[in-house]
Amino acid sequence: MPRTNLITRNGYAKLQAELDHLWRVERRETTEKVAWAASLGDRSENADYKYNKQKLRQIDRRIRFLRKRLEVLKIVDYAPAQDGKVFFGATVTVENEDGDEKRFSIVGPDEIYDDKSVVSIDAPMARAALGKGIDDEFAVRTPTGQHFWLITAITYERTRTAK
Repeated sequence: MPRTNLITRNGYAKLQAELDHLWRVERRETTEKVAWAASLGDRSENADYKYNKQKLRQIDRRIRFLRKRLEVLKIVDYAPAQDGKVFFGATVTVENEDGDEKRFSIVGPDEIYDDKSVVSIDAPMARAALGKGIDDEFAVRTPTGQHFWLITAITYERTRTAK
C-alpha cells in the first residue's frame, strides 16, 4: 500500500529538526570519531573505527531518506471548513458499543512512530472515520471481526502558516 504524502505542520517541523540534528551534530561527531579511530592504525581490528563507520552509514542513509521524503510531503493546515467533520489533522474521540473510549489524531504515516495517540491516515480506523461528523457511527474491520464506533468529539489544532 503506498504511503500518503500528507503531514501536519508540527510533523514536518519534527522531521526537519531530525534532519538538521543528524546533519549538523550526529554526522559531524561521528565523522570526527571515524577520523580519530583511523589515525590509530590498523583498521581491520579497530572496533571504534568499524562501529563508527557503520554508524556513519546509518546516519547518511537516514539523511538521504529524510531529504527525499521532505521534498514530496505536503503540509496540511487546519481550515475552518473542516469543523464538524473528520479530516486529516483531526483529533477524534470515539466510543464503541461497550462504552470503551478512544482518542486519536489523524496524521501522516511519517508521524506515527513516537506517539501512541496518533493514527496514520492510511490506517483502517482513520479511513473509516474520514468525512464523518459527531454522532455518526462507522465500522472498522479487523482480524477479530467488525467493530462499530460512534464519534463523540472532533477537534483541530489551529496552526499558523509561515508568511
